[in-house]
Amino acid sequence: MSHNPQAPIVYDLCDRLGLLVMDEASDEWEFPKRKWIKGWNKGEPGYQGSFDFFEEWIERDVTDMVRRDRNHPSVFLWSIGNEVDYPNDPYSHPILDGTGATINQPMFGGYKPDAPDAMRIGVIAQRLAACVRTVDKSRPVTGALAGVVMSNQTAYPEAVDVVGYNYTENRYDEDHATYPDRVIYGSETGSGIDAWYAVKNKDFIFGQFIWTGTDYLGEAGAWPSRGLGTGLLDFASLPKPRGYHRATLWSEKPVTYVGTYPKRDYLSPDAWDIWNYEPGQEIRVVCYTNAPQARLLLNGKVVGEMKPYDVKSGIIYWDIRYEVGELRAEGCDEAGNVLSSYAVRSSGLPYGLRVTADCDSLTADRRVAHVLIEVVDEQGIPVRLADNEITCRIEGPARLLGLENGNNSDMSEHRDHRQRVWRGRLLAYVQATGEAGDIRIRFTSPLLQKTEVVLRGDTFSK
Repeated sequence: MSHNPQAPIVYDLCDRLGLLVMDEASDEWEFPKRKWIKGWNKGEPGYQGSFDFFEEWIERDVTDMVRRDRNHPSVFLWSIGNEVDYPNDPYSHPILDGTGATINQPMFGGYKPDAPDAMRIGVIAQRLAACVRTVDKSRPVTGALAGVVMSNQTAYPEAVDVVGYNYTENRYDEDHATYPDRVIYGSETGSGIDAWYAVKNKDFIFGQFIWTGTDYLGEAGAWPSRGLGTGLLDFASLPKPRGYHRATLWSEKPVTYVGTYPKRDYLSPDAWDIWNYEPGQEIRVVCYTNAPQARLLLNGKVVGEMKPYDVKSGIIYWDIRYEVGELRAEGCDEAGNVLSSYAVRSSGLPYGLRVTADCDSLTADRRVAHVLIEVVDEQGIPVRLADNEITCRIEGPARLLGLENGNNSDMSEHRDHRQRVWRGRLLAYVQATGEAGDIRIRFTSPLLQKTEVVLRGDTFSK
């Protein structure tokens, strides 16, 4: 839970869904960290934060977090802090003057004698770990370290039961050899396949937390950008290509996905499922699958021979020339039997709207519906290149909370009744108001066939 305790309902949902939770107390300790306003490492940073309340509140806050959440079976780790040990932000240590193999982490220059002494980190960690153990001794204490090299010189790693490493997979082998009894995991990592193999291929690493599961508002790049787009899901919680790529690494069920882009000499985990190009254009087709091998078909004809799974990239690919029709990748077993497949079809011009709701009624237990709108052509094929503007109107006991298209570059208002689709899709959030009656949700767009969906609203206390 980055990087502070969340609303109680989040833990209730994690209990029900069977998700494991690292409950985290804070992102800042006694001194302020840099807050980049114009972009990471750009311009003058700000320093507003929680540091000025630290001494008065941190022990009480950590204790209250554990006391509040200890009855949730989903919680398996208590984290006392995230990246409070970032080198020279603010703490420093003489070891930061090291080079090469000694220091392989980003930092703001070498050792700074005038900066806060990094040895203070270990003392604070011991204090906060004691707060946790006073309330709950049944679950381990951890911290997410951003400056492992520096923190290894302090009492921080020994103060906690398990040690989280943020983006420092290259320290796993060295530190495991140096500290064989240390329990290590990836407390924050990227979604690349190398970060996964650092877990999968090392028995002494128990897992990783990817930054991040879903795109989110904040940490935006240069305008136009409203958030960070590194998630496996987009802002509308719809799977992105890299989400499918990760699914092929994790899933115990057969998974296959196909994506495309104009031919370039690289393999991308971010290839969208689009099949609309210029006739004869050379296209790179990539397949993400957990099958031993895969082949590619265009209009039922094999255009990409069976290729084995590539362990290095987790991607199988073919370069073919574009032709209108259906592109299908088939993940197969060693005998050539199809285990799973994924198809994408060339679409025509936008013609109408298709709507799908994730429920048929709204009740006291289910007050919000997610309604997916897709732009389709005259044959009902999704038009992934569409960017039509959609208007939503609701009649009955419900209100529109907002429209989300998943586009990080869309800086328009997302809480009104009008929004453009992105990659041909849009998600509407509809909330019941507590009265009984039909809820009619209409979607219209200029020159497109309109559509609607009707949900049932039940009476409940507001």
